[in-house]
Amino acid sequence: MRIDILTLFPKMFDSVLNESMLRRAQDKGALKFRIHNLRDWTFDAHRSADDKPFGGGAGMVMKVDPVYRALKSLGLLKKTVDRRPKTKDHMRIILLTPQGKKLNQIVVKKLSKERRLILICGHYEGVDERIRSLVDEEVSIGDYILTCGEIPALVLIDAVARLKPGVLGSQESLRFETFENRLLEYPQYTRPEVFMGMKAPRILLSGDHKKIAEWRLKESLKRTRERRPDLIIKKGTKHGKTY
Repeated sequence: MRIDILTLFPKMFDSVLNESMLRRAQDKGALKFRIHNLRDWTFDAHRSADDKPFGGGAGMVMKVDPVYRALKSLGLLKKTVDRRPKTKDHMRIILLTPQGKKLNQIVVKKLSKERRLILICGHYEGVDERIRSLVDEEVSIGDYILTCGEIPALVLIDAVARLKPGVLGSQESLRFETFENRLLEYPQYTRPEVFMGMKAPRILLSGDHKKIAEWRLKESLKRTRERRPDLIIKKGTKHGKTY
């Protein structure tokens, strides 16, 4: 998978993309990142990517023309600006914005099937509304406001990347993680067996894999009911299960 990032702050990605899982994935050729500084597509003396909002108001608005020029240089636009870009199959242009659809594991799985993602990091007070006509979809990581779209972009990258073959050491581990099958993950333990009087469950040390699997499912259900009952779909829904 190739991920292009259009940003005003390219250095924000240096440390995260070059550490741990994401670094190893690049070394294996499973992931390719291309960071594009939007200021490279500005032509005034100050390399301005923002301006005051028409009609007045606080803050600055991210301009449409640098984004348009950047996408055009990447070959992602039609000749006319009044129509959405015609992207190739398995390629998505995404704007990170609080107004987008909320990122969850269903969205992550969908995006992980793409061959290429183009991420546009919003900034300032907001973006020129015309930028929205240049993207395939808008994504938010939650109902709160951040200073920039770079952090949400990193969240999306990490969530999507780990679903790609060759990124994790074991794809088997994905089957039992939180939000898979709409359940929170079961409790995990490791050495020491006893810590300050707190003991790891004896069943996990039994070697009985069937009983361990039953215990883990039971604990997942219990934890989900207690912490995220909204994840358990009610009986009778179209795609749901009842537990």
